[in-house]
Amino acid sequence: MLTITPILIRDHYALIAAMMQALQDSENTFIHKMAAWESIAADYMQHVISTQETSDGTCLLAYSDGIPAGFIFGYIEEADESRIEDYTGDTLYISDGYVAPAFRRQGIYRRLNEALEKIYIDKDVRRIVRYTASNNHRMQQFLASQQYESVRIVYEKWLTPDGKEQIKLFTEDDRK
Repeated sequence: MLTITPILIRDHYALIAAMMQALQDSENTFIHKMAAWESIAADYMQHVISTQETSDGTCLLAYSDGIPAGFIFGYIEEADESRIEDYTGDTLYISDGYVAPAFRRQGIYRRLNEALEKIYIDKDVRRIVRYTASNNHRMQQFLASQQYESVRIVYEKWLTPDGKEQIKLFTEDDRK
């Protein structure tokens, strides 16, 4: 039986930190320049705690038969004068989500996503933003199946410390 429960990250710090580490490890298979979790854990966890508390953030935790199986986290980005789109309301930014390997392919992430979207749709949010790696085709397929559309493509250029040479972020195999 699957249950989805809203939680305060600060009250479930160790569990969410462990899942965030697993998420970071997973993302490192797509983007090889991800920082080691140990070097960012304290700051990133403080960021999500703060964002949850100050930006109407929500963390949903999924339990499968009482065992933590995954989570999703999102928060409100308020409209400001930098917006160039027609939409002028608040935006839900879904920044993090993870399902443990033993619980994948059971629709848990889809249910977490739907539950999180419903919370904010009920608050009159009408724009939801997500990011994923350019080579994370599975997530791209999931997002398309949930009616998300690719709107912008982010290009990055990383340079060596002296600024003279490019640091390659992907191999040709990574792009497949």
